[in-house]
Amino acid sequence: MFPSRGALRPVDPRRVRITGGFWAQRQAVNGTATIEHCRTWLDRLGWTGNFATTGTGTARRRGREFSDSEVYKHVEAMCWESVRPGGTNYDRQLDELTAMIAGAQAADGYLHTAFGRPGQPERYSDLNFGHELYCAGHLIQAGVAAARTGRARGLPDVARRVADHICDTFKDDDRICGHPEIETALVELFRVTGDERYLDQAARFVERRGHRSLPEHEFGWRYFQDAVPVRAGEVFHGHSVRALYLAAGAVDVAVETGDDALLAAVAGQLDRTLARRTYITGGMGSRHLDESFGDDFVLPPDRAYSETCAGVATVMLAHRLLLATGDLRYGDIVDRVLHNVIATAVADDGQAFFYANTLHQRTATEAVPPDREQLRFGGGPRAPWFEVSCCLNNVARLLASLGSYLVTEDDSGVQVHQFAPMTVELDGTPLTVETDYPDGGSVTADRAVTFRVPAWAHGTAPSRDGDQVRLELPMKPRWTFPDARVDATRGCAAVEVGPVVMCAESVDQEDGVTLDDIQVDTSVAPEANAVKGRLIKPVERDWPYQSQNENPESSDPIVVTLVPYHRWARRGPSTMRIWLPTT
Repeated sequence: MFPSRGALRPVDPRRVRITGGFWAQRQAVNGTATIEHCRTWLDRLGWTGNFATTGTGTARRRGREFSDSEVYKHVEAMCWESVRPGGTNYDRQLDELTAMIAGAQAADGYLHTAFGRPGQPERYSDLNFGHELYCAGHLIQAGVAAARTGRARGLPDVARRVADHICDTFKDDDRICGHPEIETALVELFRVTGDERYLDQAARFVERRGHRSLPEHEFGWRYFQDAVPVRAGEVFHGHSVRALYLAAGAVDVAVETGDDALLAAVAGQLDRTLARRTYITGGMGSRHLDESFGDDFVLPPDRAYSETCAGVATVMLAHRLLLATGDLRYGDIVDRVLHNVIATAVADDGQAFFYANTLHQRTATEAVPPDREQLRFGGGPRAPWFEVSCCLNNVARLLASLGSYLVTEDDSGVQVHQFAPMTVELDGTPLTVETDYPDGGSVTADRAVTFRVPAWAHGTAPSRDGDQVRLELPMKPRWTFPDARVDATRGCAAVEVGPVVMCAESVDQEDGVTLDDIQVDTSVAPEANAVKGRLIKPVERDWPYQSQNENPESSDPIVVTLVPYHRWARRGPSTMRIWLPTT
């Protein structure tokens, strides 16, 4: 994402080398194990093969209607990984997939393997759920990555032909896609090519939202982001990923057209969403049925959906607003989501992942077969693949390009937003940052920079020692209490250390300790990996309601062991909770 205007300028990820610490290992695993794991499953399930079956109709096509997008995200991830400092070169695989994708493109530029062929539904005949423009958006973003990295030769031309087809088809056609994504893709293509047709069409798609033009559905128009015009919205609603992708596209349009009113509208919606509809982890979405935002303060931890894709989308949206406005506080939500959603989602070996990220696992997770795609998205362990596997390729492209989210520039200097050991090439003058964040709070830069100071470190100020700038962040564990309007967590507390949310996991507790029966004492300051608590002794009755409030008996004080939330479910079946009832 390289906007042509804005308060801050992004740094090309090719100029950023993460040299160690929390994210270097995750980038290394992503660049080999995760990307290769994704290709194995894409081939095994026939999703890549769909591009080689042109003209054969539905008989041989495999996967859901949006499976094309997974191949495109995979290509985008390989483009960024191939130029990442220290990354893995995927030129051979990129050339192979580019030829396969190009071979499936129709003469007029249309490209989708589930529509328009003999025996298949007609093009654009199911805009609610067909995902044709959504898939085209991911293809265009892959083409943009190819153009910016010089990889996947020929793919930028494929992407432009798709975009030209969309502009020709939808310029005077008021229809929209049920899943936003094409908006931000068209703006990115405009930024690469300078062709204003793409920006104009993206703006049309944004303005057409919210007029209830899509067919009515049981989930309602909010699910499809077609209930309220973007400019008139007050808070994000409906399907969380759809909402966040649309918001990112609207920010892109606002920035490139100088539409300050549209930018302010989206920024206000994100602010209200963060204040009322966001989990402590930064996760978005509290409804399983339609993967959607709940109403204000409806944030049940045991029913948290918090889709991993929504985490990726939150990072992308917040970083866009950071670049557009220069407001460093948007880096706080990026920090929170990276350490508590993205880092949580993927297994240590990079070959399994959470689709949904619960905050309270009441029943022990179960092992899943390593060679079978899973149909259940929430409430289980990390799985190697899901029937809908949008998340792992999404994380892969984010981690491969993570360097672009760490540092920015403007005419006054350099800003460091996310803390990792790194070297950055800036106009021939390198910047070196040293830190053990998030395990420790010391961050040092070897030249003048502006550090983002997180809200939880309010009052902290950087210091100068010659050319060095040092930031000492307070990493003492702290109690966190929910807004009283969050019914599901009233009477509970959580522990945070820096940006990291902690949790209690059953495998760490003493024998006989059940997580549903613990209470913690918030009058005692939490320690790094433990808090003081007690074990209540509930009374079993025939009816769980009484006419008098009774306090159950409790045990002597116990130690409740905590681990970072991003480390849970890595040591066998377990239960887990973040919010702990208080004494």
